[in-house]
Amino acid sequence: MTTTDRLTALEIRAAEQEKTIEELSGEVAAQWKQIERLQKKLDALTDRFLALEEHAAPPIEARKPPHW
Repeated sequence: MTTTDRLTALEIRAAEQEKTIEELSGEVAAQWKQIERLQKKLDALTDRFLALEEHAAPPIEARKPPHW
């Protein structure tokens, strides 16, 4: 294998690795956006659940037991 062949092979490998890195970076960015959307939905559902829980449970009165 000549020096030119080795250099060409290295350049091809570097180009393929650069393409792979760009693809992975795009995937990570897409997953991050999805995580942010899911976090917003989770926050909204948590707020909704807490609001429903407040309205569903009657307030508990503090009073002395009958035997006192």
